[in-house]
Parts: sequence; structure tokens; C-alpha cells
Amino acid sequence: MHTKLLSLALVVVLAAALAAGCATGTKQAGKFLRYSVGTEPETIDPRKSTGSPEAIIEAQIFEGLTVLNDKEAPVAATAEKWEISPDGLTYTFTLRANAKWANGDPVTAHDFEYAWKSALDPALGARYAYQLYYLKNGEQYNKGQAAADSVGVQALDDRTLRVTLEKPTPYFLTLTTFHTYYPVHKKTVAANDKWASDPKTLIGNGPFKVTGWVHNSKLEFAKNEYYWDAAKVKMAKMEFTLTDSSTTELAMFENNQVDLGGNVPSGEIPRLVKEGKLRFDPLLATYFYCFNVTRPPFDNVKVRQAFTLAIDRAAIVQNVTRGGQKPALAWVPPGLADAAPGSDFRQVGGDFFADNDVATAQRLLAEAGYPGGKGLPPVTLIYNTSEGHKAIAEAVQEMWRKNLGVNVTLANQEWKVFINARTKGDYQVARHGWTGDYLDPMTFIDMFVSDSGNDDAQYRNPEYDSLVARAKETNDQGLRMRLMHQAEKLLMDDAVIAPVYYYTNAVLVKPNVKGYVRSITGLYYFKEAYVE
Repeated sequence: MHTKLLSLALVVVLAAALAAGCATGTKQAGKFLRYSVGTEPETIDPRKSTGSPEAIIEAQIFEGLTVLNDKEAPVAATAEKWEISPDGLTYTFTLRANAKWANGDPVTAHDFEYAWKSALDPALGARYAYQLYYLKNGEQYNKGQAAADSVGVQALDDRTLRVTLEKPTPYFLTLTTFHTYYPVHKKTVAANDKWASDPKTLIGNGPFKVTGWVHNSKLEFAKNEYYWDAAKVKMAKMEFTLTDSSTTELAMFENNQVDLGGNVPSGEIPRLVKEGKLRFDPLLATYFYCFNVTRPPFDNVKVRQAFTLAIDRAAIVQNVTRGGQKPALAWVPPGLADAAPGSDFRQVGGDFFADNDVATAQRLLAEAGYPGGKGLPPVTLIYNTSEGHKAIAEAVQEMWRKNLGVNVTLANQEWKVFINARTKGDYQVARHGWTGDYLDPMTFIDMFVSDSGNDDAQYRNPEYDSLVARAKETNDQGLRMRLMHQAEKLLMDDAVIAPVYYYTNAVLVKPNVKGYVRSITGLYYFKEAYVE
């Protein structure tokens, strides 16, 4: 999410391999969770969504073949078991006999086949279609070069799903926990392309179902009585608040209208820490600014490099965000294993540039033809509405003015408008954030290949594409990692993005919220959550 595009309008911070609270204490009947998920979702169609708020909502109402447990491992979910061929290319999943949709219909292998193939259908325009390129002929079908029938997913009967991969993929079972791999209710979806916008037709197969949706205000959930594991679902209902205002969220938290949330005004952090209302948790994510490499002046690599080097990241994390974040001097965040046992991909790869290297930034801007910023075309930085994003953007705006002599205009946009502008490349430089979808560096590296639906930078580099493709084609872990390190270096040398910090964020949580699981990949699972 997962984003997937990361919405700091909610960057909910999720600790690696940690269940929130043990199942001790007595659950009081009638109590339910009130969670601030962030902004109004762009869509709740798991085939089409890309943002963190969307992924968290979908994780409550849908369920894949597998799900992440509290140790970040994929375990049986809608699939009760599976077999993997010796060559690692074929997975045969057996679905649970009692797996049902929220309307009582059985969940079938045909629903999975339909969901995956329709996500790959170029007519749908799913930005995460490339996440299904692991399937045999998935990429070819998405590019109009093969038929749907040739894609490596087939329902052998109602309960048996055979999946054939292009190449052996050691983390494939983790991929099946991700929302692009969720099933959809074929009968409903095929008949109504607006199905995901109305609680009456938003039929999922997860532990909860959506019962009410007041746009830009709240989502209401009820327990899905048809869910195969309904006996473990402790709450009869939940309520998600939809707001991109951190001050509103904090006010609701302190007025006992919200139990859990992660969009905290930075100015309030010291007080909240002192009062014991705040927890800092890591997240497998990087906050960055994305350059549109096709738009002047950022079609010039030296301009991009200059803007990247002229940011004082230490000042931002110390004076603006104040949530224990670490300055990011590379793309892939810490927390992902490299080839050698116990090694970390980020530590092995190291940093790619120095923080706040003003002298080099000024030299590069002059070499680009804009000494002291003179003659530089007007620049606008866009960000999605949020007090936090605004504060960071204003700090960066001042750094670019002071260090480069450049006057940058800031423009905030509502989430759906912002995502659309960034996706279409209708911007010069934009706020961005990315949370890993699975526990492998590839979840960051393949974002910028030419056919990625999430390549908002409009970056096209055949050498980069080749490195990523080669990394995906080998099971040699040492070679895989070396190729991904080379790809990351190329991305940084080309200054496609300006990393700002690695996330660790402040979480507001009431002490009586228990039983939920949170993942370093950005998901909350509220299946067994309860409020004492």
C-alpha cells in the first residue's frame, strides 16, 4: 500500500512485525473502534486503488488468498492451502469451502480469475496492473500483445485456482496479500462499473462490510456475518473518520470521538509525548518530491540534481516533522534484507548524496544555465491538502529560495485532484510518498520502470528497465540485489526524485484499543480488534 501512493493525509505509522496489544482484558459489549483513516478515498475498487487510506479500508472488507500475520509472514486466508511446483512456477490454491461474500454467495476461484484478468485488462486502466506482471503473459495481455485466456491464472473448478508465473518469485505468497490480488464479486462488478462507490453494491469477502458512506466525513462498517472466520471478529461495527486535517483529527481524539489515528500536528508532538498519548513507530516508506522529467525546467538533469541537493533534510526532521524521522539520502528505506544473512539493503547501498550540499547545488544550477536562479522558468510545487505537507513544502520553498535564488509557487490540491494531476504528469514537482507493498526492495525499485502505472515522474530509461527486468528474472539473491543496487544508483544519478526522509510517524492511540495487527507495509488488520 500499498501505494502504492502514500497519503500523509494519513500516513498511519505501522511498526514492523507487531500486534497492537495482547488479547488480555475484557471486551465490553457495544464498544467499537473509531479510526481516522485520512482523506476521502479515491476508489475502493482494489483493482484500481493506489493509496494508503484505500488499502487500509479494503483490507477490512476484502481478503486475498493469503494475509499477513503479526510476524509479517503470509498465512492462509481465503485459500486454506496451496501446492507449489518444484520449479516454483505453478501455485495451486484450494479455497475454503465456507468462504463467502458479504451477500452470502460463495467466493469462487472464478472470482479470483476474473479480478486478476480484469485488473490486467488495458480497458480498466489500473495503475497497479504491473503488480500482476508476475503472472505468465500478464504483461503481454496488459499491453495488448496476448489474449486474456493466455494469462497464468485459471479456475480449475469453484475451489481450485491454478496460477502460473513468468519466473519463479520467492515472495509471491506475500504478493497475494496485496489488494491488487484481492477477488471481486464477478456478478456485481461485471454488471455495474460504479459498484465500488455505493455501500449497497460494495460487496467484499472480508471480516467487515461497508454499511454507510458519508463522503468526506465517515465510513461505517458492520461485521460480515458470512465471513468464513466470523467467530474471531469481535466488533459488531467500526467507524472510519475521513479528514485530511491533522488539527481536526487531534481534536476528535482528545474529545473521545476517535480512538486511533496517525495524522498529528507537528507542533503538538512534544505535548502529546509528555502526556503519553503518542507513540512513534517505523514504516517501510520514503517521503520525497517527484520531478516531472518531461516538464521544464526539470527536463534538465542538472536542475533536478540542484533542487535535490539544496534541501536541508536534517532541519526538516528536527524542526518541522519532529516525529523521529531520518533524513533520506537514497530511495529504498532501511528495513529490507540484502543477500547476506542479517544485512540491510540500505546499509549495503549507502547514501547517494550529501544533505544540504548548497555549493554543489549552486554549481549545477549554473551549469544548467541558471546561475543564481536567473532565467529559470516559473516553478510550482503541488501537494495534497494537509497541514503537515504544507509545513514541509513551505520549508523546502524557503530552502530553494535561499540556496538557489529560486522563487517557487506552492499549490495544494484535494486528494483526488492531486492524484489525477500527478498520474497524468500535469505538474512540475509534486509531493510524494511510497510505502512498500511487500518485504523486498523490488517494491520500491520497480515503481519507476517505463510501464509502471505509478511512474508519476514520466521517467523512461531503457537501461533502468533492463536492470529491473534482469533482477526479476533470476533466483540468485546476490545477483538480484546487485542489479537492484545498480538500478537505484541510476535513479539517483538521474535525480528523478528528491528523497526527504524515511518515515517514522506519530500514532495517536487510546490505551483501551486492543487486538489489531499492523504491518510495516502500511496495513491495519482490525479483524480481531476490540475496545475494552
